[in-house]
Amino acid sequence: MTPRTPYRGFRRKLILALDVGTTYSGISYAVLDPGQVPEIKPVTRFPAHEHISGASKIPTIIYYDREGQVRAVGAEATKEGIFETAEDEGWVKAEWFKLHLRPANSTNVTQQQVIAQEIPPLPVGRTVTQVVADFLAYLVYCAEDYIKDTHANGPDLWASVCGDMDFVLSHPNGWEGAQQAQMRRAAVIGGLIPDTQVGQSRLSFVTEGEASLHFSIQNGLPEGVTKKGDGVVVVDAGGGTIDISAYGRTKNGGRETTFEEIAPPQCHFHGSVFVTIHAGVYLENFLKESAFQDDIEHIQRCFDKTTKPRFRNSSEQQFIKFGSTRDNDPSCNIRFGQLKLEGSEVASFFEPSVRCIVNGVLEQRRQAHRPVTHVVIVGGFAASDWLFARVLEALRPHGMLVVRPENHVNKAVSDGAISFYLDHFVNSRVSKLTYGNFCHIPFVETDPEHRRRMNQVFTSLSGYRRISDVFDIILPKNVQVSELKEFRKPYFRESERRIDFQKATFVVWGYRGAIEKPRWRDVDAPFFTEICTIEVDLSALTLQPMRSERGMIFFRLDYEIVLLFGLTEFKALIAYRENGVEMRSQAKILYDNS
Repeated sequence: MTPRTPYRGFRRKLILALDVGTTYSGISYAVLDPGQVPEIKPVTRFPAHEHISGASKIPTIIYYDREGQVRAVGAEATKEGIFETAEDEGWVKAEWFKLHLRPANSTNVTQQQVIAQEIPPLPVGRTVTQVVADFLAYLVYCAEDYIKDTHANGPDLWASVCGDMDFVLSHPNGWEGAQQAQMRRAAVIGGLIPDTQVGQSRLSFVTEGEASLHFSIQNGLPEGVTKKGDGVVVVDAGGGTIDISAYGRTKNGGRETTFEEIAPPQCHFHGSVFVTIHAGVYLENFLKESAFQDDIEHIQRCFDKTTKPRFRNSSEQQFIKFGSTRDNDPSCNIRFGQLKLEGSEVASFFEPSVRCIVNGVLEQRRQAHRPVTHVVIVGGFAASDWLFARVLEALRPHGMLVVRPENHVNKAVSDGAISFYLDHFVNSRVSKLTYGNFCHIPFVETDPEHRRRMNQVFTSLSGYRRISDVFDIILPKNVQVSELKEFRKPYFRESERRIDFQKATFVVWGYRGAIEKPRWRDVDAPFFTEICTIEVDLSALTLQPMRSERGMIFFRLDYEIVLLFGLTEFKALIAYRENGVEMRSQAKILYDNS
């Protein structure tokens, strides 16, 4: 374990990490006392879970009543008798709702269709942001209850920090600024932070991949990674997503532990819920038109809770116990309330997830900026012995050493999120797509690509022929970026009216296709997506009128788009010069859903 230094602040502080997972969620925290070395602690007792010693996660479930009020959350939503109560009173269950946040471009079209078809719809009248807000508020309530009960002078401790807590929210590698904006809004609606600049500064984000690295550093990375500097792929296998990231220790003379991301991170929708989905598809086909057709959903749930986590051997027959001794049908392999499956059939439910991890790890190694020799698998799905054994078997011929930490892999993200806040081991990250801006450039008569696009040629106010819809790359894909490095590109705007520059907007675009240096908007067009809009107030800017060669009066703004990609949150601003001095805008970053 890497030693941690004492907290240098002047007042007590509480850090809460909230890991909202697709199927299970957890909380970790640290109390920062001046002069004391902070410790990472998990919340291990929850309402309706008191009888389970050391339980570090609760189901990600909320029940709403007919009026839209929250009635049961987490373990309370799974306690005995709740299903009957919900049926009698018309409650609606929200589960797997995290997947409703997924970016539209986060996976292929077929996989998107599978997700859209299989994940339960949101309750009528509730947006995903509102549901996440309700769940975040519940997690904070659970943290408060636990800290008050387990710490000496717990109520006084909570009272001293509750108005000024810092929060860390974790999210899949594939989530981007738009999803962070929704989660930030959920934190405001849920009462975690006020909607002010100071309040917003108390909330930070970390990817599940990076949080898992921090957990692994504290719980024992392989020696080849920590001492020799070999690259390591960290696989966070969760309920909904499998997040794959690659890191390497930086060479800093051994004075401190720092890592750099060495390949573009990945996010795949092949978590453990998809094993259950594949089982459900099989059951639908196998039991259709049988007497047990109406029991398929119940049988699927039984598979999820018992057969799936216990599965270890594809050569042995497997059983789903779902009914009583009176439930029998030899034609459906059902005897005494148990459905018999061939082990090879159950193995096939896991196979897409296994292939996803293996292919993802090999792709990380191919793209990495240094040799990769080790793989660390964490997350709730990593507890599956079958999954781990299959990945180990597939990667061994490639010379990869695969390990699984002994300590509570299911709370890797929440513990790792606190370590991210306290230790900040990662100081550079890798761009996972190509970022740029559509602009216009001087028209070149002899360039065949320009001549093919004569419909995009125009004459600027200053009197020059230019061609539009050219993609200007600001940051290519798979480039290592330090946290403080700025990427800048100069542009200009012209207008006949001064008022057009009072409030200016600038769009940042991303390219997700296979072309190494994309140049034109009309080539591979579906793979260009709008990342965000930068909005800036320039009403105080002094612009002098200019005169074109044709005598036309116009105004011109020369500016630079400045982007910071190396942080866990995307940052952007506009720089321009006034009276020879560089000025930086107080820019607002807007996303489609914000």
